[in-house]
Amino acid sequence: MSELAQLRRAAGYTQETFVTVFAREAARLGVSASISVRQVRRWERESPPPLPHPVQQAVLEAVFGMPLAEMGFEVPLYRMTVASPIGDAEGVKRRTFVADAGLLAGAALVGTRAGPRMGAADVARVRAALDDLYRTDHTSGSMPAMARADAIEGEITTALGTASYTSRVGRDLQTILAELHGHRAWYGYDGGRIGRGRTACMEALSAAQLVDDPLLQVSVLETLVLLAIKSQRTWEAASAVEHAYRLAGRAGAGHTVHLVISLREANVAIHTGNLSAARRALSRAVSHQGRADTDPDVPQWARFAGPFEIDYATANLYVRAGQPKHAVPFLHAAVRGIDRDLARNSASYRVRLACVLLAAGEVDEACEEMRAVLDTYGGIASPRLSGRIRQFARAVARVDTAGARECGERIRENDLGDVT
Repeated sequence: MSELAQLRRAAGYTQETFVTVFAREAARLGVSASISVRQVRRWERESPPPLPHPVQQAVLEAVFGMPLAEMGFEVPLYRMTVASPIGDAEGVKRRTFVADAGLLAGAALVGTRAGPRMGAADVARVRAALDDLYRTDHTSGSMPAMARADAIEGEITTALGTASYTSRVGRDLQTILAELHGHRAWYGYDGGRIGRGRTACMEALSAAQLVDDPLLQVSVLETLVLLAIKSQRTWEAASAVEHAYRLAGRAGAGHTVHLVISLREANVAIHTGNLSAARRALSRAVSHQGRADTDPDVPQWARFAGPFEIDYATANLYVRAGQPKHAVPFLHAAVRGIDRDLARNSASYRVRLACVLLAAGEVDEACEEMRAVLDTYGGIASPRLSGRIRQFARAVARVDTAGARECGERIRENDLGDVT
């Protein structure tokens, strides 16, 4: 079996899917290059295989993270891939390199480490594992997601420190690492480990700055706002909002990103009791939501935002104003509108509704909502959600009705009823 065929199979591609992967990587690199299944068969069957065109070479090297010479091709000296001094304009323009032949043989794009190769296929696999953290967090909670995050971080840092890879692959891995630290920041918030969350935020911001990704920085800042509020650092939360607005403006971010920032601005204002500022922020959020369908692309971290988030924030505004009865219809709308795939947030919203109903004097309805949460709560490991249920248990214990006593007992049966 040819070296190229071994590489392809090790990456998990058939000849047909490899053609698709090649086209996707070419588009990502911004080059006009394509291959056919017939071309792949020729490369894998003939010895030596026909030499790819220069643009095809660039794509192949990006996909597999190694020079063309190590894929079984006989590559002329002038087509060997090594770094070229950027000051050598003529050398860059010609894409040719002048150096000692012994130095060029088998040289990698980045370093000559003895570790494994990392290519675009490996990046795609790690990216898929990172994306799966969203699903784990939303369906099972932050605790199991944190355990998976540990394994992913170990793989990324090991690869960055020991593997050989192209500069593009290296940047992609660092970007994923920055996003992973952002996840950890959220897990710190959800798990009540505010100090750990803040530390993860700082690591995520530094990593996002190193890869020069302003929208990734915005995603971290929106979590920092929540952490700063929890740690009573409202000045930090307000500064994070302002910086997020600046970064979003420079990056030309769409309405959905601005919607998220507006919601965080409302969080700060509600926390400080500045209800006029909160109403202005929510008005901006409504405006951005109304135009969000014009966004050509929405970052994954911002896709949770929608009308239900605005309804939820508006309810919090009324609660802060001491008007829980006015908050109830907005919470009902938020519970109805939230995506059912967001199981953790859906349960959290219903617990919040139960707490506000109880504060509004609607004891029976509040207990009904809480029973609905307990019926579906099962596999969600979220300390923040558990804490909210315990908060409801303490409040309902002060109500002397049969329904309230039964609800409190049901919570205790779920080991969530510490009312001391």
